[in-house]
Amino acid sequence: MIIENIPVGALESNCYVLASGEGKEAIIIDPGAEERKIRNVLDRHKLKPAIVINTHGHYDHIGADDKFGVPVYIHKLDSAMLKDPMLNLSGMFSLAYGVKSEIKTLEENQIIAHDGIELKVLHIPGHTPGGIALVLMKPDKHVVFTGDTLFCQGIGRSDLEGGDGELLVKAIKEKLLRLPSDTVVYPGHGPSTTIEEEKRGNPYL
Repeated sequence: MIIENIPVGALESNCYVLASGEGKEAIIIDPGAEERKIRNVLDRHKLKPAIVINTHGHYDHIGADDKFGVPVYIHKLDSAMLKDPMLNLSGMFSLAYGVKSEIKTLEENQIIAHDGIELKVLHIPGHTPGGIALVLMKPDKHVVFTGDTLFCQGIGRSDLEGGDGELLVKAIKEKLLRLPSDTVVYPGHGPSTTIEEEKRGNPYL
């Protein structure tokens, strides 16, 4: 299986390219910027983009959504952010941007299945109302993509519109920390970690 991390944009948001193997169709998680860098990874593995998944609706994670000509998946509570530059914060901190691609909404426990990969949606509100994590179910490799909910030794900020710090910590403890301890955490910013490391040393938890 292919999992490639591509830090993109001024905030170095982690974009992830997933595929079941060389020459397959790719799932792109959080293409926030720098289409060319993402395309280089796709080309190197001879991958065709199939779907985009946004872990939440902030502009640094959605800025290149339209560049791949594929449907965009996001939790239903964050879907409005894709169209509204003030909600996704691009209207305040960057060039105003709204997604024009087809948008498909997600719900808790929904399975996204494509070309040999299955991802389970966990709703982790608190950074945004519709923030999600994506648990890799197939192939079973004990991997979770956490967006801006859980970081290495940190958690997402909750002081922006729609944030709730208590709700974020509660959801992390109830849903993410119950995953197998050896689960690798691929966050929205910064280095990867494991559930065990965050249980043991994350000062916010």
